[in-house]
Amino acid sequence: MKSALARTRQMEGFPRHGERGMVKIRLARVGAKKRPFYRVVAIDVRRHRDGRPLEFLGTYDPRPQPAKIVIKTERLEAWIAKGAQLTPTVRSLVRRARRQARGTPSSGAAAQ
Repeated sequence: MKSALARTRQMEGFPRHGERGMVKIRLARVGAKKRPFYRVVAIDVRRHRDGRPLEFLGTYDPRPQPAKIVIKTERLEAWIAKGAQLTPTVRSLVRRARRQARGTPSSGAAAQ
């Protein structure tokens, strides 16, 4: 007979011993009210938006012009190699961060 904890975990969708859950790379909001600031995190898909992540991979501050994006690309690539999936928003941010690193202005940046 299964213990109550084992039944609860099975019902909640937790992986059984030896199984792995899906990992997403997504944004977690940490900014104050009306002052958005986000962390790019690797996190299990079953966790809440601001739940405990597996690893912090960078930050995104949309307020300055142009927006400030800092991403640990080596760690991001390592998670992708392990099978983690990027959300569409993070995929866009990674593209923008790579453009900024090359010095090419992003489509939303104003020419000066």
